[in-house]
Amino acid sequence: MNSVFNLENVAVFFGLLSVWYSKKEHILVYPTGIVNVLISTFLMYQAKLYADMGVNVYYFVMSIWGWYLWLKKNPKTSKKLPISNNSARENILSLGLVVLIFGILLVVLNRFTDSNTVEADDFTSACFVVGMYLMARKKTENWIYWIVGDVLIMPLMVYKNLYGLAFQYFIFTLLAVWGLVEWQKKSKPQHT
Repeated sequence: MNSVFNLENVAVFFGLLSVWYSKKEHILVYPTGIVNVLISTFLMYQAKLYADMGVNVYYFVMSIWGWYLWLKKNPKTSKKLPISNNSARENILSLGLVVLIFGILLVVLNRFTDSNTVEADDFTSACFVVGMYLMARKKTENWIYWIVGDVLIMPLMVYKNLYGLAFQYFIFTLLAVWGLVEWQKKSKPQHT
């Protein structure tokens, strides 16, 4: 148990570092996030939080994609991807995606796992999936999905005796609010 506690602390450290770098729009968000994701996947599996475990696998893939997008320059302008806001259509699609992912996970986890926290695990996972996608695209609204998921997952982590991760999500919430404010100042509105 002591080694898992230490492993949890390492995950928390890299998770906090990753969100700090994201708030700063710094490319190190991705390598630090990948370390957090790999450790968190193992911890979520042990806690039978299968949706959150799966989301961490998704984070790994999205971290590679986001890293690429953040480094890639537009061939026409030679500028990197700017921070921008979702259009009204993108906001509706994002909310719809949360509902769709929640529904799919609800069916899968109820049928194929022994999870005793399906609804809470599913909803936070759906928020995080959409948040990660929007973050990779440098959309300001990513922070809203992170905030909602972080607030709702804290009691779940306490229930599963993952106190270090509960604390991590508390700090994530504070950083996400700060990140939202900073990114709103830098964002460019979308009108499509």
